[in-house]
Amino acid sequence: MLRIPIALSFLLAFSAPSTTFAQDPSKSIESQTGRIAVETFAEGLEHPWGATYLPDGTLLVTERPGRLRLVSTDGAVSDPIDGVPDVLADGQGGLLDVALDPDFANNRTVYLSYSEQRSGGAATSVGRGRLNENGSALSGFEVIFRQEPAVSSRHHFGSRLVFAPDGKLFVTLGERGKMQQAQDVSNHLGTVVRINPDGSVPDDNPFVGKDGADEIWSYGHRNVQSAAIHPETGVLWTAEMGPRGGDELNIPEAGRNYGWPVVSWGRHYSGKRIPDPSTRPEFAGSIHSWTPVISPSGMTFYTGDMFADWRGDLLIGGLSAAGIVRVRIDGEQFAGEEVLALGSRIRDVVQAPDGAVMALTDEPAGRILRLAPAASQ
Repeated sequence: MLRIPIALSFLLAFSAPSTTFAQDPSKSIESQTGRIAVETFAEGLEHPWGATYLPDGTLLVTERPGRLRLVSTDGAVSDPIDGVPDVLADGQGGLLDVALDPDFANNRTVYLSYSEQRSGGAATSVGRGRLNENGSALSGFEVIFRQEPAVSSRHHFGSRLVFAPDGKLFVTLGERGKMQQAQDVSNHLGTVVRINPDGSVPDDNPFVGKDGADEIWSYGHRNVQSAAIHPETGVLWTAEMGPRGGDELNIPEAGRNYGWPVVSWGRHYSGKRIPDPSTRPEFAGSIHSWTPVISPSGMTFYTGDMFADWRGDLLIGGLSAAGIVRVRIDGEQFAGEEVLALGSRIRDVVQAPDGAVMALTDEPAGRILRLAPAASQ
């Protein structure tokens, strides 16, 4: 797979890109396609992490400390929903992503990923429950997948949940700071896994019947917090955080090794060099990489009409970038980008039913921002 080379400057992983970002978005910001109105749609959320729309247009939102809430079409935030599992809200862990069952209209099943305390430490788990008709509680919550092994670490839990068109569920998993384990397919650290909606293993997964964990789809990842299905091809795309430089945009292929920590476009935090991916052609290559980092978290392919010029683009939440990174795609190639500067760490990006773009800010007093074309003067 062709990778577009970029110059490396090896700045600190949490240094801001050279673009000057607005510290406080006003009523509008400038973009390459025109001015964008930015408004606070909802507030009072503590570190909101993941979001998805229900069929009635309300937004289901996770808060990292362990709460799940509904946000109405006018921005009102509900009381916490009952029936959410206990989570380990420590470091980067907590209640993470949320996804709806493809047949939600009939079964009202909601999937959650979260960090779970276990013997030996903690790891990412996935479970599901039924959301009642008034949206006040989950019932019958059951764990369908547990990342193994649990380890003692507060970092790199992943984790995004994405259903493919065939109904299979992709789960992205960090390597929990245990770098070398990302090269060991006997565990789930630093992998993308693919499971059936009930947690069972699809027969056509690449390591079924071979040496390796049956759930693994791809491996050699560092910390994948962005994932989305291409709306035309039905193929999974991901963005993952590099170390000191080297965030990556990937199309994870079945059974492929993405090289971490043997290769990277960044360096270790100590400054120690890591061989470039081009030196090891046996590893799968990235579509694009970022140095300085953007710290990608959450992403969606834009398919709406409100921003017609963005149709088919990737919108990626940027923590270090303090905004949304809009990536133009040509087939399976990177074709350009711009940063929509919002002045806040953006944890997730979702497209509203009307085509507006909603961005979750990763803050103790977190907000949901709504982006729409600014009205002509």
